[in-house]
Amino acid sequence: MIPSLQDKSRAPISAKLIANMLSVSGADHIITMDLHASQIQGFFDIPVDNLFAEPAEVKWIKENIPEWRNSIIVSPDAGGAKRVTAIADRLNVEFALIHKERKKANEVASMVLVGDVRDKIAILVDDMADTCGTIVLAAEKLMDAGALKVFAILTHGIFSGPAISRIEAACFDAVAVTNTIPQEKHMKESSKIQVIDVSMMFAEAVRRTHNGESVSYLFSNVPY
Repeated sequence: MIPSLQDKSRAPISAKLIANMLSVSGADHIITMDLHASQIQGFFDIPVDNLFAEPAEVKWIKENIPEWRNSIIVSPDAGGAKRVTAIADRLNVEFALIHKERKKANEVASMVLVGDVRDKIAILVDDMADTCGTIVLAAEKLMDAGALKVFAILTHGIFSGPAISRIEAACFDAVAVTNTIPQEKHMKESSKIQVIDVSMMFAEAVRRTHNGESVSYLFSNVPY
């Protein structure tokens, strides 16, 4: 066996297990949002609609950040480049990304900022935040590089372990997160956490599916 492939060949594909469990349980259609990897849709043998949080996030930025025209959309890792460029294009602003190297899971060794954030409102965008170590370090990096303010926008806020205390101590003006995971408890623990309600997007997707209508409208628009 080739050493460099040894670990990868033994890695479990847990998403396939979940897909099988849902199908065997009787599900005949899946509606989800911002899968960590869009290829996961291929694990299902039933129809999957993977909604995007992007339209709701763009709406939140325009309604809650008065200086959004002077903003720059930042990805905390290279893998999120496609996500931030899509949002930056919709807002007609610039984008940047942070290249990070990890020592191990949930522990970042170093960060390199690619892009100019000086005198701009930096908006960090990511699909998921667990212990928040990465986005907190990224926020510090952006302030050190001359950003005026830093916001974070997340789709799935897991917020485990020291996440809330890290957010409270960090330099964020606000951390906006959708309610794909309930956030009531976290909002009580930190005044910086704000919720982007995506329930209407799911409700409209269910309605359209039930009536045999196209769901693709929701990929780039919010129904409210």
